[in-house]
Amino acid sequence: MAPREARWCPVARRRPSRPTAVLLLLLLLLTAACCLAAAADARPLLPTASGARRGLLDNGLGLTPQMGWNSWNHFQCDINETVIRSTADALVATGLAKAGYTYVNLDDCWADDQRTKEGYMTANPKTFPSGIKALADYVHSKGLKLGLYSSAGTRTCSDRMPGSLGHEDTDAKTFASWDVDYLKYDNCYRDGTPETERFPRMSRALKDSGRPIFFSLCEWGYMEVAKWGATSGNSWRTTGDINDTWTGMLDNIDRNDAFAQYAKPRGWNDPDMLEVGNGGMTYDEYVVHFSLWAVAKAPLIIGCDVTSISKETLGILSNAEVIAINQDRLGIQGKKVRDYGNDLEVWTGRLSRHRQAVLLLNRGAARSASITAAWPDVGIRPGVAVEARDVWKHETLPGKFAGSLTAAVEPHSCKLFVLTPVPR
Repeated sequence: MAPREARWCPVARRRPSRPTAVLLLLLLLLTAACCLAAAADARPLLPTASGARRGLLDNGLGLTPQMGWNSWNHFQCDINETVIRSTADALVATGLAKAGYTYVNLDDCWADDQRTKEGYMTANPKTFPSGIKALADYVHSKGLKLGLYSSAGTRTCSDRMPGSLGHEDTDAKTFASWDVDYLKYDNCYRDGTPETERFPRMSRALKDSGRPIFFSLCEWGYMEVAKWGATSGNSWRTTGDINDTWTGMLDNIDRNDAFAQYAKPRGWNDPDMLEVGNGGMTYDEYVVHFSLWAVAKAPLIIGCDVTSISKETLGILSNAEVIAINQDRLGIQGKKVRDYGNDLEVWTGRLSRHRQAVLLLNRGAARSASITAAWPDVGIRPGVAVEARDVWKHETLPGKFAGSLTAAVEPHSCKLFVLTPVPR
């Protein structure tokens, strides 16, 4: 029998049932979500409109601004393992470690000029013959943490060691294998790729390294880093390099002040390291420098030689009451709230337990002046009385203050108070 000829039988089209339609809709939504997720993964994460932080890092670090020491401001490229070990010893011996300065950070020039044949970064064999892992072990034995430096470019700023551009994963894993705790990441020898792409690459690499490493972006304030830095790092430079002068220091803090709203726990504006003790400013000017950094919740990274630190410099850097302002758990960056002209200013920042830090600043060089912090300017409600603690004199002023606080301030000097509400 011949096989029966197959016939095509048309079937009337039917609209899908309601359950089928729902399933199709869910499938379409799931596909769209996957596409969006893939697209998001291909570009740097940016802050949401609400300011929520969806960080690449999420390393649990930086609940308060970091404190420590960095080699660059004093030593620049003249560093070796003896200098770093002696610095760690001095931080402990002087009490600075106990005061909170826990990071010992090597800046530029610690590595060999070229990578190995396998593509790894290694320590300079002449200046760090024992290697970074041994140095980290020594620093850790002192109860401190070790930091390193690299750049989001092909070379670092000194051009004496390779940068990490294109080697982010390798370098992050290498740093983690050495038990490094901190990475300062500079912005030299760029390849034309925007900062919003190059810095998040290292952030992802650090996250995948298996070790929590504090990530300090040294982007110099390009592309308004304060507006996106929190998605990638624990702090971000809002300025160019600081210099050890009165005008240079003030210029950095003024630039930093414009971005106060973006600082909060786990992510801090960074106007660069401290120059206190390096000799370019007077004692009073260094007090201003340290006070402004404290109120602004800036990282407190010592930049002088702590192995030969003077009593005056140690007194500034170890002032527990000023450090407490910087490390306050609320993490609200203080800012300039009143400019009276003639170089007279008021800065303030809210602290925990309903307190307020108030800094009266005389930028002028010619004369002493009375400066008033009025309650509407510093965020204290009308009718509230306070007691005023002078944190440099370590004394509470007599009486109560209502409505305002006025103090005489010498040229190139400041007064720094903590105001605490009291019953009237």
